Amino acid sequence: MTSPAPTRARISIIGAGPGGLTCARILQRHGIAVTVHDRDPGPDARDQGGTLDLHADNGQIALKEAGLLQEFFDLARPEGQEMRQLNPDGEVLFHHVPEDGELFKPEINRGHLRDLLLNSLRPGTVRWGRALESVGGPSCGPRTLHWTDGTTSEADLVIGADGAFSRVRPAVSPAVPQYSGVSFLEAWYSDVDHRHPDIARLVGPGSAAAADGERGMFAQRNTGDHIRLYLIRRVPLGWLGERGLAPDDTDGIRALLLDEYAHWAPGLRRLISDNDGHYVDRPIFALPVPHTWEHDPTVTLLGDAAHLMPPLGVGVNLAMLDAAELALALAGASTVEEAVRTYESTMLPRSTETAKLLEGGAEHLLSDEIPDFARADDDRP
Repeated sequence: MTSPAPTRARISIIGAGPGGLTCARILQRHGIAVTVHDRDPGPDARDQGGTLDLHADNGQIALKEAGLLQEFFDLARPEGQEMRQLNPDGEVLFHHVPEDGELFKPEINRGHLRDLLLNSLRPGTVRWGRALESVGGPSCGPRTLHWTDGTTSEADLVIGADGAFSRVRPAVSPAVPQYSGVSFLEAWYSDVDHRHPDIARLVGPGSAAAADGERGMFAQRNTGDHIRLYLIRRVPLGWLGERGLAPDDTDGIRALLLDEYAHWAPGLRRLISDNDGHYVDRPIFALPVPHTWEHDPTVTLLGDAAHLMPPLGVGVNLAMLDAAELALALAGASTVEEAVRTYESTMLPRSTETAKLLEGGAEHLLSDEIPDFARADDDRP
């Protein structure tokens, strides 16, 4: 089969996260039709998570190509760039306060970013409740998308933007994510200025981190007077069951954590004892380094589907940059195959270089050394 022109191709993006939506938005701006499929039953099916920073040298570039940069600045929180590093005794070791007008990496709630991107798309672009089972068909196309409800559809290009455990990835690569040995335990606090004033003061308008070499914590201010906490620990996969704990045993988990952090200052331990609701275990996975694949003219990947790395501040930014570069390659190419080659010739070397720098980086989140907060890839979930 001859590779079609992008303007005539049936393009399916799997995954309605920031990467998939950014790609769809830029394609539509260039007159290229696209459909996004997502397994969630609707845009409000689940919490989108905490806050993230979009960097001027990648995430913001993508938003500029999407025509949404000013709207992003209208929603973003520049004050969220404030960062504090403490030791387990609660002493502040480092405190970065952003200058007036500093916009290198302002924070935005994940939900707000997703709404911004979703609302920029043409009605009906995203098809909800579409869970992909596998990608079939010959590499020359057309590709067959097998859905979990037993139906199928065809596409001339399948873009895997479906995250760590991508269902598109097996069509081009046998690689699977491996557990890093480090896990996050997420907790949250609501109405913090009134109900948790000590925690609100400790975290400030941005984030606060502490570690002792074996365990750490990262607290982050969100909009709406919320704070999210990530307790960072080196534990086996399935540690809850090994300790005889169930995910909903909040009291049991809290008692275990208070024992593990017994030597930490009372103010920091309050982040463990005073959270609202339960804990959520989030083990950290990463793809082998390097992760590359043989060129396929009808399937490609972006974001975590292509290069899952430890959460050190680059994931969403790289996903959105991937999305912009792929969409622009499609807009400028005479065939889909040409566009995929152009995109991967830049994306794969960049992601390999970054992944090598961050390989084993989950361990850095436990380090008691003071990180360089001035860097764009600062240590943060």
